[in-house]
Amino acid sequence: MRRLPTVLGLLGLGLATCLVLWQGWSGVLSRLAGTGIGLLWISLFHVVPMALNTRAWQLLLPGARRRPLGWFAWIFWVRESVNGLLPVARLGGEAVAARLMVKGGVRAGLSIASLVVRLTLTLVTQVVFTLLGLLLLLFRTTDHAAVLRLALLVPATAAVLLALLAVQRAGVAGLGARILRGRFAALADDSLSLDRTVRRLYRRRRAVFACCGWQLAGWVAGAGEIWLAAFYLGYPMGPVDAVALESLSQAISTAAFLIPGALGVQEAGFVGLGALVGMGPEVALALALSRRVRDLVLYGPGLLVWQAVELRRIRRDA
Repeated sequence: MRRLPTVLGLLGLGLATCLVLWQGWSGVLSRLAGTGIGLLWISLFHVVPMALNTRAWQLLLPGARRRPLGWFAWIFWVRESVNGLLPVARLGGEAVAARLMVKGGVRAGLSIASLVVRLTLTLVTQVVFTLLGLLLLLFRTTDHAAVLRLALLVPATAAVLLALLAVQRAGVAGLGARILRGRFAALADDSLSLDRTVRRLYRRRRAVFACCGWQLAGWVAGAGEIWLAAFYLGYPMGPVDAVALESLSQAISTAAFLIPGALGVQEAGFVGLGALVGMGPEVALALALSRRVRDLVLYGPGLLVWQAVELRRIRRDA
């Protein structure tokens, strides 16, 4: 089971490579290289949705236990870096984030509970964002049959959400211990305390709704990255197309959560979605690859800084 993400990641990498070769690697890469310094601005723009999502997470913690936004941003950056670049099927980042929160003085149960609730609300808001993307796409394309097929992404995301809710109903720490062989549960004081903390966070209705609002803003802000990338690739698009592409590409990535970084699936998704709004496969692949460059630019340093901090901590405790 531990090797599954690695195997799926290699298969996804093979699919992405085949797509680029099929379209003509020289044309795709030359279009991507033609953006020049634009690749840097595209990558840095991702800080905007990251900041909005960080604020959403921060609001979940009670005020007396809340840390500064910069502290949350640092942990969120590491979490995204681990999930984006390592073969961990998006679980490793949560475990690392929980550990960093505990090291920062937040009670283990509260740390894990905030991550569980944040992830749940992320999926809830993603369903809303996906529905928005489908609605916009209906007005943008005449291929309504393709839109109906894409509508299957909604129950796919809902299935992941229901599975997460089932975990919470069964007991987060108990089931986490079985799934992650004790590493997740070891961070918690005790399972009953953790489950009570999860329920207590949900009862803070104002914080829950505020979190959802900031997360929806983060989803929409991600469309700005699509718009900016298309502009630098020489294919300017309107906000409707940008929101539709961002919404549905993110839904495709979530449906393929077992594949590290949605390798291959993201590239194929951009090609298919791009065709619905009149975008050629060469531009669509270049757009998808600009996201891979973004991951390296933003998440590569995140991994290096995280490892440097861990190494310094080990030396200090030795």
